[in-house]
Amino acid sequence: MKKWKAFGLAAILGSSLLAACGGEKEVASADEQDKVLQYQSQPGVVTFPEVAQELGYLDDVTLEIIGNYVGGPESIQLVATGQIDFGYAFTGAILKSAAKNVPIKAVIAAYGSDEATATSLYALEGSGIASGKDLIGKKVGVNTLGAHYEFFLADYLKEQGLTEEERKQVSAVVIPMATAEQTLRSGQIDAVIMNGLARDLALERGGIATVARDIDVYDRHFTAGPTIFSDDYIEENPHTVKTFVAGTAKAIDWLQQADKEEVIELYSTILTKRGQDDAVENTRFFQSPGVSAQGGLLTDEDFAVWLKTLEEDGTIKEGAVDIGDIYTNEFNPYAK
Repeated sequence: MKKWKAFGLAAILGSSLLAACGGEKEVASADEQDKVLQYQSQPGVVTFPEVAQELGYLDDVTLEIIGNYVGGPESIQLVATGQIDFGYAFTGAILKSAAKNVPIKAVIAAYGSDEATATSLYALEGSGIASGKDLIGKKVGVNTLGAHYEFFLADYLKEQGLTEEERKQVSAVVIPMATAEQTLRSGQIDAVIMNGLARDLALERGGIATVARDIDVYDRHFTAGPTIFSDDYIEENPHTVKTFVAGTAKAIDWLQQADKEEVIELYSTILTKRGQDDAVENTRFFQSPGVSAQGGLLTDEDFAVWLKTLEEDGTIKEGAVDIGDIYTNEFNPYAK
C-alpha cells in the first residue's frame, strides 16, 4: 500500500518546515517523482489511462488499483486528501468542490456523451411516458444525487417547460446501476437514467424506450467528467502528471481512430489481466470512447453549461467560481 498512510503527518511536518524556512518547496527531479499512480477501478469498465498503460504510452509510470470506484464525490474527496493519486468525477461535482475551495484540478477528459454513448432517460414501452410532463408524480432512477444523471433530469424537465412546482413532483430516486433494469421492469420506478453496460444490456433485452438523451438537451457532444489530481500532487510530481496526461491523450486518440475489433481485443486483454473474464463478453457493446475532443482536451464549454445551472439554482454564488482555475491543458500534447 501507499505513501498516503503517512499523508497527514507528512503534510503537518511539511507545513512546519516551510514555515520555518520561509521558502518554496523544491520540485523533485523526474526520476525522484512518484511513478506508481494509485486509483480506483470499476469492475467490468476499462478507462483511458488503462488503455494507455496497455498500449505502452505511460513510459515509466505504472497504475495500481487500490479499490473500486463508487462515484465522483468520493473520488474527489480521496484525491483531495491524498488517499488516491487520481480520480474522475462529473464536471458539476467538480464545480461544487471548487466553490468550496477543494484543491483539485481537472487535467484531461475521462468520459463523455456522443451519439453512441449518450446518457439517456428510459421508460418501459407502453408506459405512457414520452415527455417531461408525463414524469409529473413519477419516480426516476438515478445513480447518485448531485451528479450527471440528476443534472440531466433537471435540465430536461426545464427544457420541457415544467414549472418549478411541477419539477418538484418528479422524484429522483438513487438506485444501484447493476439492478437498474430490474428495478424499472418490476415497477419500483417509472423511468430510469442509464448509460454504459447497464443501458446496453437493457436495450438488448428489449421492451424499453428512449425518452430523452443528454446530447439533445445540451445540443452538443461533450465531456461529462474529467480526470483530476490534487494541486499538491501536481506541484510535487509535474513530470509524472505530464507523462500520465500525454499517454492518456494518446490513448484517447487511438480509441477515436481504431477499428472496433481492435478496441474489443484490447479491452478483453485488460479485463482478463484484471481477473474479470466474466466481463469480456460485454466488450462487444463498444461503439465509441464517448469523448470527441482531440486527445481529451478540456474546454470552458465543458464546465460552463453546468456552472450556469448551479448558479441559477443558487448552489454556487454567481461569480464565485472561475472556470479557468478549475482545469488545465498544460500537460496535454494536443493543446495548441
